[in-house]
Amino acid sequence: MADRATIARPYAKAAFEHAREARSRDPQAFAKWSRALALAAQIVADARVAEIIKNPELTAAEHAGLIAGVAGAELDASMQNFVALLAENRRLTLLPEIAAHYEGLRAEVENTVDVEVISAVPLDASQAGKLERALAQRLKRTVRMHTSVDPALVGGALIRAGDLVIDGSLRGRLERLGTELTS
Repeated sequence: MADRATIARPYAKAAFEHAREARSRDPQAFAKWSRALALAAQIVADARVAEIIKNPELTAAEHAGLIAGVAGAELDASMQNFVALLAENRRLTLLPEIAAHYEGLRAEVENTVDVEVISAVPLDASQAGKLERALAQRLKRTVRMHTSVDPALVGGALIRAGDLVIDGSLRGRLERLGTELTS
């Protein structure tokens, strides 16, 4: 069977192209589709909903209606149509992959990058600002920084931006030093 990401990609591209066309009427179209796809992905990831979606006795319309009902007003008519299409093709479970691929397409067009920063201690506003500016300069993109704290790092930070990983943590340095000493 084909890889889930491979199957999800054309659906994400279709959603993205729809949002791109809608931007002429609504400058917030990219963001609205991002929120809607993330919400729909979250809904189908719920174990209770996943069980219902697997039920072959329910129609595609009932599956789509479940997602639309849970999401409420967050799904506009075009997004409800998209969910209905996925339900007809038995692809609702791919919504997390579709949302992730959509975000990649959006980031490419908007020249942005999501950066995950895991630090040993919370960053203050000044430190976060300096790090964000340095990353923006290095990556030549607008940075959307997401921070979290992991005391197990001992000191420093671990930075992930797509395929780029910068391990400036004390734990990472100690591990590298240990590897060098034992080789």
